[in-house]
Amino acid sequence: MRTMRSWFRDTTGGLPATFWYLWSGTLINRLGSFVLVFLAIYLTQERGFSASQAGLVIGLWGVGGAVGTTAGGTLADRWGRRPTLLTAHVGAAAMMLALGLARDLWAVALGALLLGMFAEAARPAFGAMMIDVVPARDRLRAFSLNYWAINLGFACAAVLAGLAAQADYLLLFVVDAGTMLITALIIFARVPETRRGGYTVAATTAPRGALRTILTDRVFLGFVALNLFAAMVFLQHISMLPIAMGDSGLSPATYGSVIALNGLLIVVGQLFVPRLIRGRNRSHVLALAAVVMGVGFGLTAFAGSAWFYGLTVLIWTLGEMLNSPSNSTLIAELSPAELRGRYQGVFGLSWQIAGASAPILGGLVREHVGNAALWFGCAVIGVLTAVAHLASGPARERRAVALRHAADASAPVGDRPAAPQPAEAAA
Repeated sequence: MRTMRSWFRDTTGGLPATFWYLWSGTLINRLGSFVLVFLAIYLTQERGFSASQAGLVIGLWGVGGAVGTTAGGTLADRWGRRPTLLTAHVGAAAMMLALGLARDLWAVALGALLLGMFAEAARPAFGAMMIDVVPARDRLRAFSLNYWAINLGFACAAVLAGLAAQADYLLLFVVDAGTMLITALIIFARVPETRRGGYTVAATTAPRGALRTILTDRVFLGFVALNLFAAMVFLQHISMLPIAMGDSGLSPATYGSVIALNGLLIVVGQLFVPRLIRGRNRSHVLALAAVVMGVGFGLTAFAGSAWFYGLTVLIWTLGEMLNSPSNSTLIAELSPAELRGRYQGVFGLSWQIAGASAPILGGLVREHVGNAALWFGCAVIGVLTAVAHLASGPARERRAVALRHAADASAPVGDRPAAPQPAEAAA
């Protein structure tokens, strides 16, 4: 019992109050994240669209997200984290209801585009705010705790959404919009602005050469590219996996239960991951994660029953659990302090490009080449991504160390962080 209390204190203790308000908003928002989980099923079974049309709609969600995450990163640096978060959540709630009421293909497509734009505009501001308030030594466990909240909500939402979909699909959109508004209220009431300089004129002036700095940062852009390929594999669980399970004769409720295993495994095991990977080479961890995810999705080619689909989900979830905390801490260390919002936005852009292209490419491959080719292709991409992580890892770590030293040298003496723990230095 004492060991468990010590572990709990080491995992959750010492984090700032603002982090916990953000964490609570994340959990509430994800508890109602019904729509994206079931959008492919809704479009094909309720609206009668083809797999290609469903892929197009989900892809437009990703296109809107690409615009949103880019704009959100810029606004987070220039306007502020807090107003960007508030605007994004309120706008997303309104667009969620509009999408639920849309009927024609053009209206559904437009609704998905605008919803993606508002929903994803919040991510760079949220990520920048997390880095602002959490000291570097605590970020690995803070990001792991936040990821744990995301997946606790996701696991519950997947099961509840499957039941709600059997009653009324519109209920999915209403509940999702409601949780977005609750999250906005938490931010409005309890979360202060965290960007240095507040709302002064000087603070709202864009750093000179910001775009050039990002576009010439080959180490960072290489990392973004690798995340793009990993995301294209990972996001097949939202677009093509439910369609494949439907073709196997499985119901939406079964898909909800199977995909809930993803969140359940993360809820049970994610909080132990920081201790497992602490002190290990991050490039090796990311490479292993890519291989495990590739194998998990590749095995989907042989699945035909609920238990086999569930097994594949458990395998690629292990890769996801290894990937997420290493990804989050590394992107924080590769982002210059004055450009955190923009760097978060560009990194988020890789997810949005994947969100736009993965369902479209997945649908085309599945229709014209076959289901097995789609999943075997995911396995190949996973292996190639792993090799690229091993090759590019040393350059990333050198850049992270250089930025850390530059930030320490430029900070006032009283604001300089304590020396990193041995585990952080070895990461």
